[in-house]
Amino acid sequence: MTIATSSRMTLEQYLSYDDGTDARYELVNGVLVEMGAENPINTTIASFLFSIFLGMGIPYYCLAIGHQLQVESAYASARQPDLIVHTESSEAAISTDKVLRLEQPNPQLVVEIVSNSVNDQKSRSRDYEEKVQEYAARGIAEYWIVDPDRALVRVCRLVDDVYTFEDFQAEQVIVSQAFPSLGLTAEQVLKAGR
Repeated sequence: MTIATSSRMTLEQYLSYDDGTDARYELVNGVLVEMGAENPINTTIASFLFSIFLGMGIPYYCLAIGHQLQVESAYASARQPDLIVHTESSEAAISTDKVLRLEQPNPQLVVEIVSNSVNDQKSRSRDYEEKVQEYAARGIAEYWIVDPDRALVRVCRLVDDVYTFEDFQAEQVIVSQAFPSLGLTAEQVLKAGR
């Protein structure tokens, strides 16, 4: 749903916008667009991955749910991934602002958990097409698309400014260049450790 405003918003206005609800928005060409409701499994998967990375020795302050990344595209001005694994540099940069700006260091990993990829074409296009272009253009080395409906984890690795894709399903162990000792299967991620 698009929210009507009297004028187009700047990125700074968007970052300080609060309508007093729990609604999540993205800024598209200066216009607020409400994001659909999250599937409950999405937050459970993000929390599970948070705990896994924490257990691998990633400092808690480098793990983020709710941080904003500035992107440059026709679709949005900023994105809010389901989970970000920051580098020390990207965490330091975002700790002084509400968004990780284009000119600031990139995080180590961005994870998006698709909400209803089977029936919601917008959700699927957003995570599988729009964000792939945006995160590659930004230079994020690794991007995961976790898709509970399609029962897969897609790992996107940046090679020569574009992502290459590798899909993992069922008992396949996820191969991550950012975290080579991860040792998680797709099923463990998709079932959030259950």
